[in-house]
Amino acid sequence: MKIKSIRTFIGSKNFKVSRKFYQDLGFQEIITSEKMSYFKLNEFGFYLQDYYVKDWVENSMIFLEVENLENHYNSIKNLKIEEKYDNVRLSKIQSNKWGNEFFLNDPSGILWHVGEFK
Repeated sequence: MKIKSIRTFIGSKNFKVSRKFYQDLGFQEIITSEKMSYFKLNEFGFYLQDYYVKDWVENSMIFLEVENLENHYNSIKNLKIEEKYDNVRLSKIQSNKWGNEFFLNDPSGILWHVGEFK
């Protein structure tokens, strides 16, 4: 098998707000229908839906592996994203045996783990 991509589907409490949030993070939006968009950064991406089930959304987690975690952290911190959006939280970088990571909650409660392996 030759895999070309894997894409998750995530929900949003307020589709318009979530779309703007991901655009602010630097993702390019490709509208696929009036209730769903594909957000991509280089060759990676995910589908954002205008669909919300509290238990599903608030238990969704995505791990984003990056190079140079500190640069990504500082870029997001400089956006002052926590001040711009309700319910958005950005943690500090945490050290683990396997590598380092920080956490970012989107406006709907999706938990992003942004990490760099050792």
